[in-house]
Amino acid sequence: MEIQQSITNQTQVSIKLTSHLLSKISVNSNTVFSPLSIHVLLSLVAAGSNGETLDQFLTFLKTNSLDDLNSLSSHIVSSIFADGSPSGGPCLSLANGVWVEQTLSLKPSFKQVVDIVYNAAFNQVDFRTKAIEVVDEVNLWAEKQTGGLIKKLLPSDAVDNTTKLVLANAVYFKGAWKAKFDPSETKDHDFHLIDGSKVQVPFMTTMKKQFVGSFDGFKVCSLPYLQGEDKRRFSMYLLLPDEKDGIPSLLQKIGSEADFLDRHIPRRKVIGEFLIPKFKISYGFEASEMLKELGLVLPFTGGGMTGMVEASSSMGRNLCVSSIHHKAFVEVNEEGTEAAAATVGGMMLMSLITYEKVDFVADHPFLFVIREDESGVVLFIGQVVDPRDA
Repeated sequence: MEIQQSITNQTQVSIKLTSHLLSKISVNSNTVFSPLSIHVLLSLVAAGSNGETLDQFLTFLKTNSLDDLNSLSSHIVSSIFADGSPSGGPCLSLANGVWVEQTLSLKPSFKQVVDIVYNAAFNQVDFRTKAIEVVDEVNLWAEKQTGGLIKKLLPSDAVDNTTKLVLANAVYFKGAWKAKFDPSETKDHDFHLIDGSKVQVPFMTTMKKQFVGSFDGFKVCSLPYLQGEDKRRFSMYLLLPDEKDGIPSLLQKIGSEADFLDRHIPRRKVIGEFLIPKFKISYGFEASEMLKELGLVLPFTGGGMTGMVEASSSMGRNLCVSSIHHKAFVEVNEEGTEAAAATVGGMMLMSLITYEKVDFVADHPFLFVIREDESGVVLFIGQVVDPRDA
């Protein structure tokens, strides 16, 4: 499978995860997560699976083979997330880590994938007598890899003396707007909440032309980040429903079209009233139940994870995913965007019409996407329903 097709399929997985997550949480909850971080973590787990469990991973991740999955992950790690800050682009990093019980060793084939494809840090630890210390070690690693933004990724009870393996992924992004907002122009305006009330929050504005598209029931605004010397182009997309409670119906539209984002990217700059609230969101959740509900069940039941560690047949049969914890952070202000996310999994025994003048006033709940436009890779997705709490 070609890399571009793999990325298209990965985006479809991202949209499926987003639709399911946002349908399960409160409509009053600001949310951000990195479907890419979850995808990379699941790909790493899939590399140590076999049989029906591997088949289920491949079906869920919309890929034909483990080789295709590894090729996509390698491309994401080495190309999409290569740091762009030395040449004036966004600061980027993607890090993977593996913590294995010190009495065990990784199988050579899995260790090769860990080293070469995922460039993961490898650590042998004492889960049997020092589980709490391992939690602290993983959390410090995630905090360091995300510039201090993701703290306490793992709860203290996420690891115990039955844990055999922990796999983790962390992503970090910091980009400056191609056209920064003037802080002196930021003023308080009304933001309309789901319950019909309104609050005053700081809105950024500009008189410069912006990439805005008007579609059936919603508008899309594209805010490009400063580009480095390579071909990558990162942007934030704001998807604003016409209705103040329109996020659920907009999510249905997004989920119904495989290439929704590509088809609704605004291509022309227009001018009109332009207001976007500043916001800062931190959000975390345990992803196991969501993944099971979406059809990824076997990795959590045991029996198909024998490709990871050199161990007795009994231990190999019973190794399974015990939990997958994810946290993400995003801050949007006049300068640009800083965002980070981390995902960790534990293994244990057991368009089209554009007008010259279009207003874009994000004064009610909206969705946002951070995306690399050359490849189409989606880094972060979220919703803002109350900028005061963000």
